[in-house]
Amino acid sequence: MEIAGYLASLVIGVSLGLIGGGGSILTVPVLVYLFNVEPVVATAYSLFIVGATSLVGSFPKYKLGEVNLKTALIFGIPSIAAVYATRAFIVPSIPAELFSIGSLAVTKSLMMMLLFAALMVFASVSMIRNKASNDPVATQPQQFNYPLILLEGAVVGTLTGLVGAGGGFLIIPALVLLSKLPMKQAIGTSLLIIAAKSLIGFTGDLGKGSMNWSLLATVTVLAVLGIFLGNRLSKKIEAGKLKKGFGWFVLVMGIYIIVKELFFATTVSGH
Repeated sequence: MEIAGYLASLVIGVSLGLIGGGGSILTVPVLVYLFNVEPVVATAYSLFIVGATSLVGSFPKYKLGEVNLKTALIFGIPSIAAVYATRAFIVPSIPAELFSIGSLAVTKSLMMMLLFAALMVFASVSMIRNKASNDPVATQPQQFNYPLILLEGAVVGTLTGLVGAGGGFLIIPALVLLSKLPMKQAIGTSLLIIAAKSLIGFTGDLGKGSMNWSLLATVTVLAVLGIFLGNRLSKKIEAGKLKKGFGWFVLVMGIYIIVKELFFATTVSGH
């Protein structure tokens, strides 16, 4: 299972390099099911892995002029504040067992995995739709819808804090629609925002238990290698078709997690 986990870690980076997102949605399932990391801990580990990988991935985008620093700052500040507050205060305050529905005990870990699976299903739909990535706004002057950008940043930050996913599939459309960024700039800027909020959010978990730094380092290095491989492959593979195929894979994974977690929780509580 560990070998499968290491291969999947590479896929996380490849996906980020190829389609500018999606890979982070796999990080928590990889940690939970292939490395047997407890779900709440896995969301913390995911923040570090996703943050470090996205930071490395943002450098070549910045060199190509595909990172808009002003937008990253405006969107990033509420997002960073929300993710840090969520990890430092909200997640620790959630009780171990929330409530029961018949024989099903809804625990903190179960809620985390179900919320994550729901996010995977939502993300997969946006990838399967596969809207054309032309840049109709590229020639227009940049405009900022400040209230909506600040609200969206806070919402994405809170979701990131809860489930440990980067949220690129939410950030990229927001940057295109609310900041009038061209698609390539939206992808590059999204990577920088994800890196900042994920790494700062991770600091909210430091000192709350021992970290498996060797696992974190190994998975992160493989994901970083994957992002370089993905960048090279992106020149040879049509991103649209790949994004759609990856979307179907994420949809199946999301449904699998929902079924597995609910069935497992029912059988455990039944005993």
